[in-house]
Amino acid sequence: MPEGPEIWREADRLSEVLAGRKVSEIYFAFDELKEYEEILNNREVKTVEPRGKAILTRFDGGLNIYSHNQLYGKWKFAENGERPDTNRSLRLALTNGEHSALLYSASEIEVLTDEQLPEHDYLKKLGPDVLHPDTDYEIVLDRYQDEDFQNRKVATLLLDQSFLSGLGNYLRAEVMFTAGVHPDLKLRQCTIEQKENMAEASIGLARRSFETGGITTDPKTVEALKREGKSRSQYRHFVYGREGDFCYKCGTEIQVDKTGGRKLYYCPECQSKSDK
Repeated sequence: MPEGPEIWREADRLSEVLAGRKVSEIYFAFDELKEYEEILNNREVKTVEPRGKAILTRFDGGLNIYSHNQLYGKWKFAENGERPDTNRSLRLALTNGEHSALLYSASEIEVLTDEQLPEHDYLKKLGPDVLHPDTDYEIVLDRYQDEDFQNRKVATLLLDQSFLSGLGNYLRAEVMFTAGVHPDLKLRQCTIEQKENMAEASIGLARRSFETGGITTDPKTVEALKREGKSRSQYRHFVYGREGDFCYKCGTEIQVDKTGGRKLYYCPECQSKSDK
């Protein structure tokens, strides 16, 4: 599933091709949305905004298309009138005089009024977005210190969009590794320093991933691994997806656990419980 950095990059691309232009043609795959093809046609796209792992395409007149990629959704872009070569199912198409933005394979698409947005089941529960410019270290640290979350297991909490939005499976693993937090720990069991480190990493790694196209490893380590001839898949993350490989910090073999059906990668030495 795309995480915050991927959604923000998609939103930036959507904004680049759609914002400030009128839609000349619109297509919805779902029958319950067909009526909006005529309603939204020839309306201007005002802004495109990421919200957690969802995107709002906002039109003049107070209507908004809410889309959530979930596991398989993917935005593709083409010159006006063209279609990408893909076997995916087209769910939404927005076309103007120059470009087409096409959403494939997504199952969550709605049209909402401005008044409906604050009460939307997903949107109203979102915690601070780690990629939003207004979200700073103090805001995120407050979440890690909030008593409401202290009895939650960290590995589960970091996937909860009502805690912090924008984090997902690979960022969870990288944040916990960077802060030295073992997968079994509850937030209450973490030290003050670990909470501070997780707060810093939650923002820093998400924004690094956004800026680099998905890399969470620090630049110095990346350059060293490149000199060794490592591929992008090998230097992209500290621990995520690296089961059986050696930790870049201590040389211990990376392990993997399953929590809630999702794989969680970690270093048993750098994230040892024995120090806690």
